[in-house]
Amino acid sequence: MYFFLNQNSLKKLCFFLCCCLFLCAHAQNSEKELYENSLGMQFVKIPPGDFMMGSDESPDTLQHDFPGYERERFLKLSDESPVHKVIITKPFFMGKHEVTVGQFRQFLEFSNYAPESIADGTGGYGYNRDYDPSTTRRGDAFEGRDIRYDWSNPGFAQSDQSPVLNITWNDAVAMTQWLSKKENKTYRLPTEAEWEYACRAGTRSRYFNGNDPERLAEIANLFDADTAMNWPKWQPYALKAHDGFEFTSPVGSFTPNAFGLYDMIGNAWEWVSDWHDDNYYEKSPLKDPQGPPTGDVKVRRGGSWHTWALYARCGFRNWNSPATRYTLVGMRLLIEVSTDQ
Repeated sequence: MYFFLNQNSLKKLCFFLCCCLFLCAHAQNSEKELYENSLGMQFVKIPPGDFMMGSDESPDTLQHDFPGYERERFLKLSDESPVHKVIITKPFFMGKHEVTVGQFRQFLEFSNYAPESIADGTGGYGYNRDYDPSTTRRGDAFEGRDIRYDWSNPGFAQSDQSPVLNITWNDAVAMTQWLSKKENKTYRLPTEAEWEYACRAGTRSRYFNGNDPERLAEIANLFDADTAMNWPKWQPYALKAHDGFEFTSPVGSFTPNAFGLYDMIGNAWEWVSDWHDDNYYEKSPLKDPQGPPTGDVKVRRGGSWHTWALYARCGFRNWNSPATRYTLVGMRLLIEVSTDQ
């Protein structure tokens, strides 16, 4: 049996076959670009590349775009500079989402690990509507340390899909070590450079969706009109927008960046592997910087559900001691790519 196709039909057939081949190749490639582990954690393969790390915005520029902030806040950002080129030489798998309450619970059940907030008997921090920050020496926004608060109770309701909080740097490393042994893969926290590279996803703006703080509600759960209801004295720092969440949001509730990563800004601060040094960027190596060899505090990145927009920029750096547990701090994990992946 013979079929005769006119020129137009032949073009349509060729186009159809090309589409089929593309979809098949894309499907095969997608399997290699995504990975799901035994706890249901999903990872996205991030390609190697280079980017400009840090920020060099002047205090005058920041003052103009963040008019409700005191100028002294802009003068304390010198550790974000100088802006410098970084080359990430190897691909890696980055957690598509922050580690969730449900995933951390599974880790504890299978490993018998005791989080530091429980093991040392001092607890963590939590939200209490009756707590008055003015009654404390530090004027902290949250009550603690208190044994009532830990990863399972930050003072407000969490679901299994919420980002786990009150996690110390040591807790995060313990989870990576357990997963590495269980799955015969190398899990770890991302370096600060890997984190910022993954967050920017090819952009150079303050946020991966531009420079306008008010647009953050499209991509992030931050200190906005919904959250500021509980802290009226900090209303000048709140986004005018409503992101729909008073506290944390289920992971993946907002638009991802170009790498397909969710909540790189907001929801929970994320520990990275590096020690902090105000002057490290001046001497940071070009390829795969690992941070200072020693230090007193570890870097955390990305902001949280309670973070002001100035401190949610891709280039902003914050830090705490490795034993810090706080109702805003969680984690995102990385898997190193082996030669057969």
